[in-house]
Amino acid sequence: MKIGIPRETDPFETRTPIVPKDIKVLVELGAEVSFEKSLGLAAGYSDKAYMDLGAKKISRAELFSNSTLLLCIGPPKIVEVSLMQSGTIYVGFLNPFDNVDLLKVLAAQEVSALSMEMIPRITRAQNLDALSSQASLAGYVSVIQAAFHLNRIFPMMTTPAGTIPPARVFVIGVGVAGLQAIATAKRLGARVEAFDTRPEVEEQVRSLGAKFLKVDLGKTESTDQGYAKSLNIEQMRLQQIFIEKVCHYSDVVITSAQIFGRKAPIIIKKHVLTGMRSGSVMVDLAVGTGGNIEGVVAGEIIEEHGVKIVGLENLPGLVPADSSRVYSSNIVNLVSVFWDEKANNFFLNREDEIIKACLVTHGGQVCLEQFKSKF
Repeated sequence: MKIGIPRETDPFETRTPIVPKDIKVLVELGAEVSFEKSLGLAAGYSDKAYMDLGAKKISRAELFSNSTLLLCIGPPKIVEVSLMQSGTIYVGFLNPFDNVDLLKVLAAQEVSALSMEMIPRITRAQNLDALSSQASLAGYVSVIQAAFHLNRIFPMMTTPAGTIPPARVFVIGVGVAGLQAIATAKRLGARVEAFDTRPEVEEQVRSLGAKFLKVDLGKTESTDQGYAKSLNIEQMRLQQIFIEKVCHYSDVVITSAQIFGRKAPIIIKKHVLTGMRSGSVMVDLAVGTGGNIEGVVAGEIIEEHGVKIVGLENLPGLVPADSSRVYSSNIVNLVSVFWDEKANNFFLNREDEIIKACLVTHGGQVCLEQFKSKF
């Protein structure tokens, strides 16, 4: 089987889908591996490192037209889909909820597209869960960004002039990213508080040494994948009143509240900023799906009422060596699980629960029910 690894073309993308050490794994499976020039350069990996482990360097056009399995991070450009052979397998983050036109083109070209966002959160698929591995890194980077932009230090410090109290960090949304943000802020010595609509995450928050804040919202629910479900209007009002009070005494606010497949909820209104201390910082981890903070600007750091609002997208891309390493591991694990040694190829077992969950297009059709209604 011919595996192709094209370089990401997004100007803000520094990650690479496969790191050199994993080329060896793919070659040992029996695959013929090719890659595009400068594939891992932005993440610190030279072309020579790939070639030394058995990969061949070819042009981008050749990769898309000759490969039977393409391993990527982001979605392909529509014009590049036309270069793919019928039956080509494409693996990457496809953003399928917002890329309906791309899904149509992939289906028309009879490309089998596997969306890494749709990998199910089940025990068997833990080492394939790229969404979680990247979210964990985003949580870490969010705290580093906050510490950099804050006008004071995180830890308590005793000096000859007296004691400096610790910074107060408030994390909203205790998913994978939120938990890593809590852990990182605690390591830096901050006083950390966290809030989530799911009471079952309290134990995880407390185990990291942070305080779990509670507000009575009535009955709240989670999806079977562990995501919080949408709140009703009254619950949103109560939540916003509560959050506003905490924001006013916090030095750093990190938001990571997202609803899978839907626009992120606005949980911090603009007026909240007027009551916050000048010099404080907010980091919106949900900016890629609309943002949790009203007025946040995707890709920018802005200042409102003396409060810096960090809306940088692709935070894992700020630590590309490690974010590439874990993503590469997720991808190679996926390939290894479904590799047919006898046929020497990647077998799309459509009866398997993992493939069923993440196979978006196949054989000229859209496979997942939640996307069929958009066609």
